[in-house]
Amino acid sequence: MSKTAITVAYGDGIGPEIMHATLHVLQEAGAQLDIDPIEIGQSVYARGVSSGIEPEAWDSLRRTRIFLKAPITTPQGGGFKSLNVTIRKSLGLYANVRPCVAYAPFVRTRHPQMDVVIVRENEEDLYAGIEHRQTDEVMQCLKLISRPGCEKIVRYAFEYARANGRKKVTCFTKDNIMKLTDGLFHKVFDEIAVGYPDIQREHLIVDIGAAKLADTPEAFDVIVTPNLYGDILSDVAAQIAGSVGMAGSANIGEHGAMFEAIHGSAPSIAGQNIANPSGLLLAAVMMLAHIGQGEVATRIHNAWLCAIEEGVHTPDIFTEGFSSVTAGTREFAEAVVARLGSEPRTLQPVSYASTKKGIEMGTLVTRRPAAKKDLVGVDVFLHWRDGSPDDLGARLSLASAEKLGLTMITNRGVKVWPNGLPETFCTDHWRCRFLGKGDAIGHSDIIGLLQRIEALNLDFIKCENLCNFDGEPGFALGQGQ
Repeated sequence: MSKTAITVAYGDGIGPEIMHATLHVLQEAGAQLDIDPIEIGQSVYARGVSSGIEPEAWDSLRRTRIFLKAPITTPQGGGFKSLNVTIRKSLGLYANVRPCVAYAPFVRTRHPQMDVVIVRENEEDLYAGIEHRQTDEVMQCLKLISRPGCEKIVRYAFEYARANGRKKVTCFTKDNIMKLTDGLFHKVFDEIAVGYPDIQREHLIVDIGAAKLADTPEAFDVIVTPNLYGDILSDVAAQIAGSVGMAGSANIGEHGAMFEAIHGSAPSIAGQNIANPSGLLLAAVMMLAHIGQGEVATRIHNAWLCAIEEGVHTPDIFTEGFSSVTAGTREFAEAVVARLGSEPRTLQPVSYASTKKGIEMGTLVTRRPAAKKDLVGVDVFLHWRDGSPDDLGARLSLASAEKLGLTMITNRGVKVWPNGLPETFCTDHWRCRFLGKGDAIGHSDIIGLLQRIEALNLDFIKCENLCNFDGEPGFALGQGQ
């Protein structure tokens, strides 16, 4: 077997320890890898590189297209961006796949039958990271959901389910509140599910879905969800399965893949030889299956299962009555190596021998004809703190013109003019909706409106055009409207 080139980052905190342990197991198991190490994370941030990664590292990632990454530390504040998010989005790694499996009775859990895979959209949602301070009192983060992004992740979830013998895909959204963004995700899910009649489908609002996941995880098989919900729920699911320290993840795209543990760099325990390398090791197993070295992946995973069921446990999962040996990071890796070629007796053995290299996705996105787009109004956002909603309404009415009239003012999404409630608390951030009065409007009408608002000595901070698409409103009503 020829060697597969992979890029490896040893990371920060416990990263180097668990990466050394993982690579030792891979080498002893016969993995055929050509490793290109790169430096990313804390040391690069310290050199003043705000992204945490330098051009030479990108060159390696684009050459190998396979990345095994230990946890890194992102500095808090100071304008530093999350390198994990940067890598996923820059390389188009649109699908985050996190298996969450219970290993009862050898690792303590309240859910011994749990075997859930969470497929998380990986590129958009609030993780677009587009944030602004708009006023003295209000910050904004834009939630971006695209039809292509939804199609890619939903189709991947169904293809993953089919390729891995899974029976059901459940979609989690909050489209009872976010009717346009999460509503699009739900709509695309329903559209794509029709093409997979062999797989059950269901949709749950994320809050009750999360409650059911925590209470009855065995009721789920594959879960597909937007970025933020998936990030939170995959950690919850990993923890209730046994430990976040045991969960690995894959980040899959059309042009590459990244494999990592789901936990952080845990600097408080770095250098103590007590970190659990299981999450990164199981991520490496996913990597081996992905690159076509399924037999090696099988040997390692079954050896790991043997160590777990024989009670060789790192301190994070050691429990009296369940565990027999407290193993350090290095010792646990040696325990896995010693069991290569063995299969577990109680836990279900695994096999990746017949796993195809990657998942054949076919057409990811279906481009639709452009909708008929009609400009019908504008939301103008103001920074203002000089009176009541009625005061602002009276003042802004002076800016209305023949084609555009003030119809609503909201504060934090709640309608406060006209006929607002005096109990509604208001900040200094106002959305002021102007709609056309019947005649077609254009951008010049909006520019004229903004000029009139400026003449009233009002501070507008942004505007959002209001459009109909094929006759359907492309904007939400105000709460209370």
